[in-house]
Amino acid sequence: MKNTFLVTGATKGIGKAISDELFLQGHHVIGIARNINDINFSGELFSCDLSNIEQTEETLALISKSYVIQGIVNNSGISLPQPLGQIAFPALDAVWNLNVRAAIQVTQHFIDQLKEQRFGRIINIGSRAIYGAKERTAYSAAKNALVGCTKTWALELAEYGITVNCVSPGPIETELFRKTRPLGSVAEKAILDSIPLGRIGTPKDVAHAVSFLLSDHAGFITGQVLNVDGGGSL
Repeated sequence: MKNTFLVTGATKGIGKAISDELFLQGHHVIGIARNINDINFSGELFSCDLSNIEQTEETLALISKSYVIQGIVNNSGISLPQPLGQIAFPALDAVWNLNVRAAIQVTQHFIDQLKEQRFGRIINIGSRAIYGAKERTAYSAAKNALVGCTKTWALELAEYGITVNCVSPGPIETELFRKTRPLGSVAEKAILDSIPLGRIGTPKDVAHAVSFLLSDHAGFITGQVLNVDGGGSL
């Protein structure tokens, strides 16, 4: 069955790979991103700063007027590394706001629509940081909050035929990843040493997992956290 899926943070890295994968499968993809200029996107793209509550609501209202959504991928997020003792509370608020509040707001906006269809797929993008990571107090807490949302929503929405799952990537080959871990660097080696499979993941690795959980094949899977991390969480 071909569906219409909403993907946040849809123009870069993991979000772009998910959008491309879903498009290739014949689905209609609605993307949200801050910057949509000069972007080759496989679907419809809406510009929105999800850290802004009012702008987010306006954009979601615009989307819901034109489209019936069958699934949501809450991919937008931010990590602002700071060690305990040096955590700036504006940074803590920013991480929580984009990773958690935005996911709740986006999902909540479409939840009545999904309930009426008695079908839906919701995917929250987590992180290996849910198991702890140095200098990631804010990020780890926010991603663990998404795990809590996943399990709670799975229980609340099961009676409507809506599944809710979390995909938690490990280190993934993105532009953001390479900014702090250049090829051949000590930082890269440290990451590789923590992954049993011995390689950095690709955005497509995550996209394949997400597309499966969005598919009809995953209709009996809900409330789960799928780690896509090369065994790093072990």
